[in-house]
Amino acid sequence: MKIKNLLLLIFLLTGLSLSAQKKRDLKAMYHSAFNYEILCLGVGNDGTKAIKVWSYGKTVEKAVYNAIHDAVAAVIFKGIPAGGGAAPTPAIVGPSGYTQHEAFFDDFFKPGGMYLNFINLKTDGTPSGEDRIKVSKKEYKVAIYASINFDALRKYLEDSGVARRLDAGF
Repeated sequence: MKIKNLLLLIFLLTGLSLSAQKKRDLKAMYHSAFNYEILCLGVGNDGTKAIKVWSYGKTVEKAVYNAIHDAVAAVIFKGIPAGGGAAPTPAIVGPSGYTQHEAFFDDFFKPGGMYLNFINLKTDGTPSGEDRIKVSKKEYKVAIYASINFDALRKYLEDSGVARRLDAGF
């Protein structure tokens, strides 16, 4: 009888710890710096890319701020998926670029930083508010429409020595 109770107790404790682990992992993923969605709306004039970015925040304003940051970060580190009649655009630097040039990107993405120079147009959703979703009591999901000056951003990163030039050899 004692062995049965002991095995039952071990089984219950193992199940609880696995459940807590999954919840912790999901929370870490949900609150990750890379938790945003991006949609390509098309290619604009003079080297710009029109995109829609969804991001999260504790308030609508924080979610909009995060989405503006995430729009530029997506172009640099993740690339833009195909859509709106445009082919996919690979990342300028790639996912490992942040760790290789951490000091540069910390300064680049600071509040009011240089990254804001590469967003030509930004609006937070539609006037009806359909791109603002209250996900939970403490979380909002907001979409912005942005026109990223892709060519100027790429040139700036190349001139700064962060991105590899397209005409550089393999």
